[in-house]
Amino acid sequence: MGADEAQHLLGRAAFGATPKELQEWENLSRKQAVDKLLSSSSGKPIVPPPTWAKSDMDFPAFKALSVEDKKEYQKLQRTQNIELSAWWLSEMLNTSSPLTERMTLFWHNHFVSARNKVKAAELLNQQNQLFRQNALGNFATMLHEVARNPAMMIYLDAGSNRKASPNENFAREVMELFTLGVGNYTEQDVKEAARAFTGWTIDRQTGEVNFRPRLHDGGAKTVLGVTGNLDSDAVLDILLSRPETAEFIVRKMWREFVDETPSAAEEKEIQRIAKDFRASGYEIKIALRSILLSDAFYDAANRGNLIKSPVDLVVGTLHILDIEVADPRILVLQLRQLGQDIFNPPNVKGWPGGDDWINTSTLLSRKSFIDRLLRAEDMPDAGNMMNMRTAKMQKNGKFNLHFYADDWFASLPKNDPMAAQKVLLAEEPVIPPTGQPNTLAWIRQLMLDPSYQLK
Repeated sequence: MGADEAQHLLGRAAFGATPKELQEWENLSRKQAVDKLLSSSSGKPIVPPPTWAKSDMDFPAFKALSVEDKKEYQKLQRTQNIELSAWWLSEMLNTSSPLTERMTLFWHNHFVSARNKVKAAELLNQQNQLFRQNALGNFATMLHEVARNPAMMIYLDAGSNRKASPNENFAREVMELFTLGVGNYTEQDVKEAARAFTGWTIDRQTGEVNFRPRLHDGGAKTVLGVTGNLDSDAVLDILLSRPETAEFIVRKMWREFVDETPSAAEEKEIQRIAKDFRASGYEIKIALRSILLSDAFYDAANRGNLIKSPVDLVVGTLHILDIEVADPRILVLQLRQLGQDIFNPPNVKGWPGGDDWINTSTLLSRKSFIDRLLRAEDMPDAGNMMNMRTAKMQKNGKFNLHFYADDWFASLPKNDPMAAQKVLLAEEPVIPPTGQPNTLAWIRQLMLDPSYQLK
């Protein structure tokens, strides 16, 4: 592929590449590289989860708690939410399958649930494991599992959907946001599907999901022209049978990995890939392999055309610079400051991404984060980034992130004065750096250049 194509692929399908990794991948062909990424997928994390995630769930009846017990429970949940987010960031930094983590994040922003409503870190952890296990597996399987996932049921009120009073939230979002997309169903389809989804309940103290036949509407229903005594699985299969679903998912992956505004030619490619995706029974690897091997993916017009998400920026920068993170909790707070509070997307549509990642506040914070790393200074006192209650979780008030510049420069090819630029940038810098190439001052200019915000 060469350095440019390897940097592009790993910047989109992984969390960037260290100088050593770039030298290894640039010697592969496109097919070899993509197949290597896909074959390394794993449904199991390598970083041990928080200790509380392994225990049996026992959520208290919150409304019955005393005022003091409610405060203690809320404090516990805040702590566990930070630990869960820190654990996932640690997995992103240490994984042997970065594409798996990228797709886990993709599905987290597709099948959205958020802690502000779920209010149980263990249920969000379960959902995260579900996404990881299916990240590069089968979309149809994942869709059926998500419909019965406790966090999703709480978030979209599916656990309170009863024959006597159908709740349409899940039925609407499963059509609009998870499968068909806007304009490919009617309000009557939503009402009928909501009836099919009735009868499922969740025990908020144990997280257990059960089907209650007496709460289910077993009458005839018509969804997208199909009539019968449809239940939840039957409706999901009807949605999966529609070509619009395959196109909706492939287009969303295309916008994630290739181009946010597909051209007419790219739309034809999306339709071709969607046809193969649907024919495969919704095997995610089939669609993703075609996307990552498409000519459009490597087209010059589609390089440096996507804005890095806060996760891209923070995790990618730490990976590229080979910076060890002793305690990733500080990264959770950094991401919140940049506008991506993982496990807590802003609404059911998730993070919009694109231009929304950048405003006057977040751009300043992005550059400040990079500047601190390259100045080899401590990350800021956590008390300045968190309220005092959260700051108590720290022992010494600071977390150190240190860039060992000499070691990093030693890993660059000695005969290439542009080596650092090839590792760091997806396109030419807006302001060409001055001074001696491959020095700390040189890479500081590159990483503070606007082009470093792109991938």
